Amino acid sequence: MSASKPLNTLGAAGAPGDGSAGSPRGRRRTFPRTHGHRRNVLAVASGKGGVGKTWFAITLAHALADQGQRALLLDGDLGLANVDIQLGLAAPADLAAVIDGGARLETVIGHVEAGGFDVVAGRSGVANLAAASRGRLDGLLGEIDAVVDTYDRVILDLGAGVEQTVRAFCDKAGTCLVVTTDEPTALTDAYAFIKMLSRRNATPDIRIVVNMAHNRHEGERTYTTLRRACEGFLKFSPPLAGVVRRDPLVKDAIRAQSPVLARYPACPAALDVRKIAAALDGDPAPVPA
Repeated sequence: MSASKPLNTLGAAGAPGDGSAGSPRGRRRTFPRTHGHRRNVLAVASGKGGVGKTWFAITLAHALADQGQRALLLDGDLGLANVDIQLGLAAPADLAAVIDGGARLETVIGHVEAGGFDVVAGRSGVANLAAASRGRLDGLLGEIDAVVDTYDRVILDLGAGVEQTVRAFCDKAGTCLVVTTDEPTALTDAYAFIKMLSRRNATPDIRIVVNMAHNRHEGERTYTTLRRACEGFLKFSPPLAGVVRRDPLVKDAIRAQSPVLARYPACPAALDVRKIAAALDGDPAPVPA
């Protein structure tokens, strides 16, 4: 991959962990493994599509990079990937080559010049990727393990739903951010996803992100509805990671295939995601019942 390319191409990421081409970062923090998970791996998931999950994952990676962290965004929506589309990237190689065994993950990592973070693009419209065998998934997870320690944060943008690939990626993550909106179907599917995840892991670090909220108060009300369902039926209370307000500038940035933090760094949605990124290492603030 060539270095210093414009936004609609990928620049070189540099050798993993060398802090060279791409975005120089400070000394990496170390995150221990917890119950087989990797503490520096964040899964961004949702029960259904259309809640802004991929946009949030991109913006979160950008916000973490702006904090000085070395961040990698991996498009794990196998078969329906669109990180590259939202960013206007022309990736010469993608995750499909890794799953097929034709490339190592470290060789398909590119760099988003406008965002300061690294990215592994997926491939859209390839059915056999979404239905990858467990053996191929295990191979991919092993490839992810090989690069995780070279980054402060690895963000996995997962597909919607609870398919095998989604579950496998969630098992790798130390923290899972579940993105939802106030739509009843989004809340119902987010609950179903949390139910699946909580049953697979006795002590899950699941946090809720309410996206496209009219305001913070309405976002907190949406979160409370979901939290009460989890408390009542799952005996589990996932904390609120944050609320992202509805912002027309987000749609404009997506249409322009430009990161919102680069195009509109001070817009409400950008500020909300920055706040979520800044609070990831702390305990989520309680929300009144």
